[in-house]
Amino acid sequence: MNGILMMVIAIIVLGGAYLLYGRYLQNKWGIDPNKETPAYEMQDGVDYVPADTNVVFGHQFASIAGAGPINGPIQAAMFGWLPVLLWILIGGVFFGAVQDFASMYASVKNKGRTIGYIIEAYIGKLGKKLFLLFCWLFCILVVAAFADVVAGTFNGFSVSESGIVSKVAANGSVATTSMLFILEAVVLGMILRMGHLNKWVNTAIAIAMLIAAVALGLAFPVYLSQGTWHIIIFVYILVACVAPVSALLQPRDYLNSYLLIFMIVAAVIGVFVANPSCNLRAFTGFCVDGQYLFPILFVTIACGAVSGFHSLVSSGTASKQIKNEKNMLPVSFGAMLMESLLAVIALIAVASFADGEAAAQGLVTQPQIFAGAIANFLTAVGLPYNLVFTLINLAVSAFALTSLDSVARVGRLSFQEFFLDDDVNDQNRKPWQSLMTNKYFATVLTLVLAYLLTKVGYKEIWPLFGSGNQLLSVLALVACAVFLKKTKRQGAMLWIPMAFMIAVTFTALGMTIYHLGGQLVTTGLDLGNTLQLIFAVLLLLLGVIVAVQGIRKLTEKDDGQPAEKQTGAAHLS
Repeated sequence: MNGILMMVIAIIVLGGAYLLYGRYLQNKWGIDPNKETPAYEMQDGVDYVPADTNVVFGHQFASIAGAGPINGPIQAAMFGWLPVLLWILIGGVFFGAVQDFASMYASVKNKGRTIGYIIEAYIGKLGKKLFLLFCWLFCILVVAAFADVVAGTFNGFSVSESGIVSKVAANGSVATTSMLFILEAVVLGMILRMGHLNKWVNTAIAIAMLIAAVALGLAFPVYLSQGTWHIIIFVYILVACVAPVSALLQPRDYLNSYLLIFMIVAAVIGVFVANPSCNLRAFTGFCVDGQYLFPILFVTIACGAVSGFHSLVSSGTASKQIKNEKNMLPVSFGAMLMESLLAVIALIAVASFADGEAAAQGLVTQPQIFAGAIANFLTAVGLPYNLVFTLINLAVSAFALTSLDSVARVGRLSFQEFFLDDDVNDQNRKPWQSLMTNKYFATVLTLVLAYLLTKVGYKEIWPLFGSGNQLLSVLALVACAVFLKKTKRQGAMLWIPMAFMIAVTFTALGMTIYHLGGQLVTTGLDLGNTLQLIFAVLLLLLGVIVAVQGIRKLTEKDDGQPAEKQTGAAHLS
């Protein structure tokens, strides 16, 4: 197996899946190509803003991608290239793409509401409350971690073991480019809203802005400390969370999506030109360094195969921007398959290094391994290694900041929706509900907690991120399966992914509880492991409660419920 063969297999499988399976789902679920969506009916200029397909695709792709589909496959490569490749392709098509499409479809059919509202409408209020609370806490954790990672990537200084402080030009360039992206996004948003230009003209403008930002970033790096960047990033997130999506989120993600697509295209060209050999064994065993293939492989590779966070983006932000029902397939299903292709490229990248070769070249982190491999490939066409390495690192780093836009907004929406019920609208809302559902209050509270977690140490509970993320996929698949059944649509294609992810998630959490529980009894636990044990138990209980409620709804006799059950129409202020 060489790089070209692996790439060809991925392109054929993923492209064929979109043309065949994607359109099959579209027909089975009764997508109406002439039907406008709630983005028009409920547009509020803040969250509900209809946009062209390519703009929403840019938002979806930029939000769900980034470092996730790079980190996972490289970490999981310890099991060999074959299980990684199979899970990316099978998981990406039959698990991830189906989940993302179903989540967006269920949301659009329920006035653009999130998965939490789908759970309330078709499973029960308790399930909704538990889900939204978990989503909010999950988003706080992700914002804390991503903000710290981005600040570290932007940090313009490094300190040697001897205490000598030096500037880091690569980090300074990434920081400048990312800040320019924000400014350019505001300008691009105005052009998209008021220019009424042809989409190809908008594309040309976006590409020109992208090139200018990268060039200026390389020429004029900004050097600030990590602590300073923490403050700047959280101020930016605060603005991005409450600003209309058309002013910042849509154009920024649209702009960044081109950067990621260019990176993917460059990597594909590099693979076909260099045709790297595969230095990984096909399969190394079911237990490697104390890690079991099941469930570790399926928790480690989330983005690129199936990720619960995608369901939050699909139903939380992207569904509120879809113009027409026919646009859901390319935006959700298509973006997921594109991410799977990126995951395959990451696998080819790590497989191109012989054992110990990457570390010998100073490539330690997953993004460094990825960037180093792609730079090696593209030297075959005459491009300088250092330039390509810097640009790939810049692209990967910039997308961590992009993901913050969406996850923070999803956290804000989850908090607001937690305090809204079907019988609550704008007229009978109590004062305390008005406060809790106010977007400014919800945003500030969410970000203050995330900032504090960044400072005091999110790393204590970060090891549970993989299990927590995949638990989200379980809950999303359960909710969508119940929705499809209750609305008399074909949903059997969700049952196998749902059952498999229940087994994966519950096994992973059970193993964590068993391991930490044993330590607690024998040697005791420090603060970090104690927090992990508490959160693992809570996650497992949450998953069991919602899954049992959902499965009961799936197995009970049809109650003759109407095709669509519309939820309350209270707006989030």
